[in-house]
Amino acid sequence: MYRPEIKVLDCTLRDGGLINDHCFDEKFVKAVFQATALAGIDYVELGYRASKKAFSPDKYGDCKFCDEDFIRQVTDGVENKPKISVMVDIGRVDLSQIPAKKDSVIDLVRVACYTKDIDKAIELVKFFHDKGYETTCNIMAVSTALLPEVEEGLAQLAESPVGTVYVVDSYGSMFSENIHLLTELYGKYMWPKKKEVGIHAHNNQQLGFANTIEAIRKRANYLDSTIFGIGRGAGNCPTELLLSFLKNPKFNLEPILEVIEKEFLPLREKIEWGYLIPYMISGVLNQHPRAAMALRAGPDKDKYAKFYRDSYV
Repeated sequence: MYRPEIKVLDCTLRDGGLINDHCFDEKFVKAVFQATALAGIDYVELGYRASKKAFSPDKYGDCKFCDEDFIRQVTDGVENKPKISVMVDIGRVDLSQIPAKKDSVIDLVRVACYTKDIDKAIELVKFFHDKGYETTCNIMAVSTALLPEVEEGLAQLAESPVGTVYVVDSYGSMFSENIHLLTELYGKYMWPKKKEVGIHAHNNQQLGFANTIEAIRKRANYLDSTIFGIGRGAGNCPTELLLSFLKNPKFNLEPILEVIEKEFLPLREKIEWGYLIPYMISGVLNQHPRAAMALRAGPDKDKYAKFYRDSYV
Protein backbone atom coordinates (compact mmCIF):
# COMPACT_ATOMS: atom_id res chain seq x y z
CA MET A 1 0.00 0.00 0.00
CA TYR A 2 1.69 3.21 -1.16
CA ARG A 3 0.06 6.59 -0.68
CA PRO A 4 2.42 9.55 -0.27
CA GLU A 5 0.08 11.48 2.04
CA ILE A 6 0.17 8.71 4.66
CA LYS A 7 1.96 9.60 7.91
CA VAL A 8 3.15 7.09 10.50
CA LEU A 9 3.17 8.18 14.13
CA ASP A 10 5.11 5.90 16.44
CA CYS A 11 3.76 6.17 20.00
CA THR A 12 6.00 3.52 21.57
CA LEU A 13 7.17 5.74 24.41
CA ARG A 14 3.76 7.20 25.20
CA ASP A 15 1.50 4.16 24.93
CA GLY A 16 4.22 1.72 26.02
CA GLY A 17 4.88 3.90 29.04
CA LEU A 18 1.41 3.10 30.36
CA ILE A 19 2.88 -0.26 31.40
CA ASN A 20 5.64 1.09 33.64
CA ASP A 21 4.56 4.63 34.59
CA HIS A 22 6.78 5.94 31.78
CA CYS A 23 9.92 4.97 33.71
CA PHE A 24 12.11 4.29 30.69
CA ASP A 25 15.79 4.99 31.12
CA GLU A 26 17.44 7.61 28.94
CA LYS A 27 19.36 5.02 26.92
CA PHE A 28 16.13 3.30 25.91
CA VAL A 29 14.41 6.56 24.93
CA LYS A 30 17.38 7.64 22.83
CA ALA A 31 17.56 4.25 21.14
CA VAL A 32 13.89 4.37 20.21
CA PHE A 33 14.15 7.89 18.84
CA GLN A 34 17.29 7.08 16.87
CA ALA A 35 15.68 3.96 15.39
CA THR A 36 12.55 5.82 14.31
CA ALA A 37 14.69 8.52 12.69
CA LEU A 38 16.71 5.95 10.74
CA ALA A 39 13.46 4.20 9.78
CA GLY A 40 12.05 7.37 8.22
CA ILE A 41 9.01 7.55 10.51
CA ASP A 42 7.10 10.83 10.28
CA TYR A 43 6.18 11.54 13.92
CA VAL A 44 7.40 10.14 17.23
CA GLU A 45 5.32 10.62 20.37
CA LEU A 46 7.77 10.88 23.25
CA GLY A 47 5.05 10.73 25.92
CA TYR A 48 2.53 12.93 27.69
CA ARG A 49 2.86 16.58 28.57
CA ALA A 50 1.31 16.02 32.00
CA SER A 51 1.22 18.43 34.92
CA LYS A 52 3.58 17.69 37.78
CA LYS A 53 0.82 18.91 40.08
CA ALA A 54 -1.37 16.04 38.87
CA PHE A 55 1.36 13.36 38.69
CA SER A 56 4.34 13.05 41.00
CA PRO A 57 7.79 12.97 39.35
CA ASP A 58 8.78 10.65 42.19
CA LYS A 59 6.52 7.97 40.72
CA TYR A 60 6.45 8.75 37.00
CA GLY A 61 9.30 8.91 34.52
CA ASP A 62 10.35 11.75 32.24
CA CYS A 63 8.16 10.57 29.35
CA LYS A 64 5.11 11.39 31.47
CA PHE A 65 6.03 15.08 31.45
CA CYS A 66 8.14 15.64 28.31
CA ASP A 67 9.83 18.80 29.54
CA GLU A 68 11.60 20.77 26.83
CA ASP A 69 15.02 20.10 28.38
CA PHE A 70 14.35 16.36 28.49
CA ILE A 71 13.25 16.27 24.86
CA ARG A 72 16.33 18.16 23.73
CA GLN A 73 18.53 15.84 25.77
CA VAL A 74 17.18 12.65 24.15
CA THR A 75 16.91 14.00 20.59
CA ASP A 76 19.98 16.22 20.15
CA GLY A 77 22.49 14.93 17.64
CA VAL A 78 19.97 12.76 15.78
CA GLU A 79 19.93 13.42 12.04
CA ASN A 80 16.73 13.56 10.00
CA LYS A 81 14.64 13.80 13.14
CA PRO A 82 10.97 12.82 12.96
CA LYS A 83 8.51 15.46 14.07
CA ILE A 84 7.98 15.27 17.83
CA SER A 85 4.55 14.68 19.33
CA VAL A 86 3.17 14.72 22.87
CA MET A 87 -0.29 13.88 24.18
CA VAL A 88 -2.34 15.84 26.71
CA ASP A 89 -5.37 14.84 28.75
CA ILE A 90 -8.09 17.30 29.69
CA GLY A 91 -7.45 18.76 33.14
CA ARG A 92 -4.02 17.12 33.43
CA VAL A 93 -1.82 19.65 31.64
CA ASP A 94 -0.37 22.86 33.07
CA LEU A 95 -1.06 25.36 30.30
CA SER A 96 1.02 28.02 32.04
CA GLN A 97 4.09 25.92 31.26
CA ILE A 98 3.45 25.66 27.51
CA PRO A 99 5.75 27.84 25.37
CA ALA A 100 4.97 29.12 21.91
CA LYS A 101 5.89 26.69 19.13
CA LYS A 102 8.81 28.89 18.09
CA ASP A 103 10.39 28.27 21.49
CA SER A 104 9.62 24.54 21.61
CA VAL A 105 11.02 21.39 20.03
CA ILE A 106 7.53 19.87 20.02
CA ASP A 107 5.70 19.89 16.67
CA LEU A 108 2.39 18.15 17.36
CA VAL A 109 0.10 18.11 20.40
CA ARG A 110 -2.56 15.41 20.52
CA VAL A 111 -5.58 16.02 22.72
CA ALA A 112 -7.24 12.88 24.12
CA CYS A 113 -10.89 12.97 25.18
CA TYR A 114 -14.13 11.05 25.44
CA THR A 115 -17.20 12.07 23.44
CA LYS A 116 -18.73 13.80 26.45
CA ASP A 117 -15.71 16.13 26.67
CA ILE A 118 -15.23 17.10 23.04
CA ASP A 119 -16.12 20.72 23.82
CA LYS A 120 -13.29 20.82 26.37
CA ALA A 121 -10.96 19.11 23.90
CA ILE A 122 -11.72 21.80 21.33
CA GLU A 123 -10.72 24.48 23.85
CA LEU A 124 -7.35 22.75 24.27
CA VAL A 125 -6.98 22.31 20.51
CA LYS A 126 -7.55 26.04 20.04
CA PHE A 127 -5.02 26.85 22.76
CA PHE A 128 -2.27 24.77 21.17
CA HIS A 129 -3.19 25.84 17.64
CA ASP A 130 -2.90 29.49 18.66
CA LYS A 131 0.54 28.70 20.11
CA GLY A 132 1.57 27.44 16.66
CA TYR A 133 1.45 23.65 17.12
CA GLU A 134 -0.07 21.03 14.86
CA THR A 135 -3.00 19.36 16.62
CA THR A 136 -5.08 16.20 16.66
CA CYS A 137 -8.07 15.07 18.68
CA ASN A 138 -8.10 11.41 19.70
CA ILE A 139 -11.63 10.34 20.64
CA MET A 140 -11.18 7.48 23.09
CA ALA A 141 -13.48 4.51 23.73
CA VAL A 142 -15.60 5.38 20.71
CA SER A 143 -16.82 1.77 20.64
CA THR A 144 -18.91 2.55 23.75
CA ALA A 145 -20.39 5.81 22.44
CA LEU A 146 -23.74 6.37 20.75
CA LEU A 147 -23.42 7.40 17.11
CA PRO A 148 -25.52 10.58 17.49
CA GLU A 149 -23.09 11.72 20.20
CA VAL A 150 -20.13 10.91 17.98
CA GLU A 151 -21.63 12.82 15.05
CA GLU A 152 -22.38 15.82 17.21
CA GLY A 153 -18.77 15.90 18.36
CA LEU A 154 -17.43 15.45 14.84
CA ALA A 155 -19.53 18.35 13.61
CA GLN A 156 -17.98 20.54 16.31
CA LEU A 157 -14.46 19.35 15.55
CA ALA A 158 -14.96 20.02 11.86
CA GLU A 159 -15.41 23.72 12.69
CA SER A 160 -12.36 23.78 14.98
CA PRO A 161 -8.71 24.33 13.94
CA VAL A 162 -7.82 20.66 14.63
CA GLY A 163 -5.75 19.06 11.88
CA THR A 164 -6.58 15.37 12.36
CA VAL A 165 -9.24 13.43 14.25
CA TYR A 166 -8.47 9.86 15.31
CA VAL A 167 -10.64 6.77 15.42
CA VAL A 168 -9.40 5.08 18.61
CA ASP A 169 -10.24 1.44 19.30
CA SER A 170 -9.43 1.80 22.99
CA TYR A 171 -10.64 -1.64 24.00
CA GLY A 172 -9.53 -3.58 20.92
CA SER A 173 -13.14 -4.58 20.39
CA MET A 174 -13.71 -3.50 16.79
CA PHE A 175 -13.88 -5.51 13.59
CA SER A 176 -13.38 -4.35 10.02
CA GLU A 177 -16.99 -3.29 9.54
CA ASN A 178 -16.77 -1.02 12.61
CA ILE A 179 -13.54 0.51 11.31
CA HIS A 180 -15.08 1.07 7.89
CA LEU A 181 -18.16 2.74 9.33
CA LEU A 182 -16.29 5.04 11.70
CA THR A 183 -13.50 6.01 9.31
CA GLU A 184 -16.03 6.99 6.67
CA LEU A 185 -18.15 8.78 9.27
CA TYR A 186 -15.18 10.79 10.53
CA GLY A 187 -14.21 11.54 6.95
CA LYS A 188 -17.70 12.78 6.13
CA TYR A 189 -17.09 15.63 8.57
CA MET A 190 -13.31 16.08 8.26
CA TRP A 191 -12.48 15.73 4.57
CA PRO A 192 -14.65 18.61 3.29
CA LYS A 193 -12.74 20.82 5.77
CA LYS A 194 -9.37 19.56 4.48
CA LYS A 195 -8.70 17.70 7.73
CA GLU A 196 -7.31 14.19 8.08
CA VAL A 197 -8.61 11.03 9.76
CA GLY A 198 -6.30 8.85 11.88
CA ILE A 199 -6.44 5.36 13.35
CA HIS A 200 -5.16 4.07 16.70
CA ALA A 201 -5.82 0.34 17.01
CA HIS A 202 -5.34 -2.00 19.98
CA ASN A 203 -4.58 -5.67 19.65
CA ASN A 204 -6.92 -7.41 22.10
CA GLN A 205 -8.38 -9.63 19.37
CA GLN A 206 -5.18 -9.72 17.30
CA LEU A 207 -6.71 -7.18 14.90
CA GLY A 208 -4.58 -4.11 15.61
CA PHE A 209 -2.64 -4.42 12.36
CA ALA A 210 -5.61 -5.67 10.32
CA ASN A 211 -7.85 -2.85 11.51
CA THR A 212 -5.16 -0.31 10.68
CA ILE A 213 -5.10 -1.69 7.14
CA GLU A 214 -8.89 -1.43 6.97
CA ALA A 215 -8.74 2.22 8.04
CA ILE A 216 -6.09 2.89 5.37
CA ARG A 217 -8.42 1.38 2.76
CA LYS A 218 -11.06 3.89 3.83
CA ARG A 219 -8.64 6.85 3.49
CA ALA A 220 -7.24 7.23 6.99
CA ASN A 221 -3.85 8.86 6.47
CA TYR A 222 -2.50 9.21 10.03
CA LEU A 223 -1.50 5.82 11.43
CA ASP A 224 -0.44 5.05 14.99
CA SER A 225 1.85 2.15 15.83
CA THR A 226 4.34 0.99 18.45
CA ILE A 227 7.57 -0.94 18.14
CA PHE A 228 7.05 -4.66 18.87
CA GLY A 229 3.42 -3.74 19.56
CA ILE A 230 4.28 -2.43 23.04
CA GLY A 231 1.39 -0.85 24.93
CA ARG A 232 -0.95 -1.24 27.84
CA GLY A 233 -2.54 -4.65 27.98
CA ALA A 234 -2.64 -6.28 24.57
CA GLY A 235 -0.65 -3.49 22.99
CA ASN A 236 -0.99 -1.81 19.61
CA CYS A 237 -0.47 -2.19 15.90
CA PRO A 238 3.24 -3.07 15.54
CA THR A 239 5.40 -0.50 13.77
CA GLU A 240 7.46 -3.20 12.08
CA LEU A 241 4.37 -4.74 10.47
CA LEU A 242 2.99 -1.37 9.39
CA LEU A 243 6.20 -0.21 7.72
CA SER A 244 6.44 -3.52 5.87
CA PHE A 245 2.90 -3.16 4.59
CA LEU A 246 3.09 0.44 3.39
CA LYS A 247 5.71 -0.23 0.70
CA ASN A 248 6.92 3.37 0.85
CA PRO A 249 10.62 3.56 -0.11
CA LYS A 250 11.21 6.26 2.50
CA PHE A 251 10.69 3.68 5.28
CA ASN A 252 13.55 1.44 6.40
CA LEU A 253 12.59 -1.61 8.44
CA GLU A 254 16.07 -2.67 9.54
CA PRO A 255 16.61 -0.05 12.31
CA ILE A 256 13.32 -1.09 13.92
CA LEU A 257 14.36 -4.74 13.90
CA GLU A 258 17.71 -3.82 15.42
CA VAL A 259 16.20 -1.83 18.28
CA ILE A 260 13.81 -4.72 18.99
CA GLU A 261 16.80 -7.04 19.30
CA LYS A 262 18.83 -4.73 21.50
CA GLU A 263 16.22 -3.00 23.66
CA PHE A 264 12.79 -4.62 23.46
CA LEU A 265 13.69 -8.27 23.92
CA PRO A 266 15.46 -7.51 27.24
CA LEU A 267 12.55 -5.27 28.28
CA ARG A 268 10.10 -8.07 27.47
CA GLU A 269 11.82 -10.16 30.14
CA LYS A 270 10.82 -7.55 32.74
CA ILE A 271 7.46 -6.22 31.54
CA GLU A 272 4.52 -8.07 30.04
CA TRP A 273 2.50 -6.84 27.07
CA GLY A 274 0.80 -8.28 24.01
CA TYR A 275 -2.01 -10.66 23.15
CA LEU A 276 -3.14 -12.74 26.13
CA ILE A 277 -6.46 -14.41 26.86
CA PRO A 278 -7.63 -11.94 29.56
CA TYR A 279 -7.08 -9.05 27.13
CA MET A 280 -8.90 -10.99 24.44
CA ILE A 281 -11.83 -11.35 26.85
CA SER A 282 -11.93 -7.64 27.66
CA GLY A 283 -11.85 -6.89 23.93
CA VAL A 284 -14.63 -9.34 23.11
CA LEU A 285 -16.75 -7.79 25.87
CA ASN A 286 -15.86 -4.21 24.84
CA GLN A 287 -14.51 -3.44 28.29
CA HIS A 288 -11.58 -1.43 29.60
CA PRO A 289 -8.59 -3.78 30.17
CA ARG A 290 -8.06 -2.66 33.79
CA ALA A 291 -9.65 -5.84 35.19
CA ALA A 292 -7.52 -8.00 32.89
CA MET A 293 -4.41 -6.09 33.93
CA ALA A 294 -5.29 -6.63 37.59
CA LEU A 295 -5.75 -10.34 36.95
CA ARG A 296 -2.34 -10.61 35.27
CA ALA A 297 -0.74 -8.86 38.26
CA GLY A 298 -2.27 -11.29 40.77
CA PRO A 299 -1.80 -14.92 41.79
CA ASP A 300 -4.62 -16.22 39.54
CA LYS A 301 -3.33 -14.65 36.34
CA ASP A 302 -4.08 -17.73 34.22
CA LYS A 303 -7.59 -18.48 35.54
CA TYR A 304 -9.15 -17.54 32.20
CA ALA A 305 -12.52 -19.26 32.50
CA LYS A 306 -13.26 -17.75 35.90
CA PHE A 307 -12.24 -14.32 34.66
CA TYR A 308 -14.58 -14.74 31.70
CA ARG A 309 -17.48 -15.73 33.97
CA ASP A 310 -16.80 -12.91 36.40
CA SER A 311 -16.55 -10.35 33.57
CA TYR A 312 -20.26 -10.76 32.86
CA VAL A 313 -21.23 -9.71 36.37
